[in-house]
Amino acid sequence: MAKTQLGARVDSEIKSLAEARAADRGLSLGDYIASLVREDTEGLRQRGLDAARRFLDEHQSVFDEAEDGEQHSTGAHAA
Repeated sequence: MAKTQLGARVDSEIKSLAEARAADRGLSLGDYIASLVREDTEGLRQRGLDAARRFLDEHQSVFDEAEDGEQHSTGAHAA
């Protein structure tokens, strides 16, 4: 497939993060961006978010109990 050059302006922090994630996946920056677009358009991102929402809906009480327990204990706490 022929490739088209794309110009996009992003913050330097975003560029650095994208380059690092591309390297982690063994991809060029362009191929990494292409994979993100494919994942998004194929619905993978949405399905993942939906699964996370279902998980939280089913198990929210566990997180609430843990949070309540932390508020009632004494001593120093990490944020």
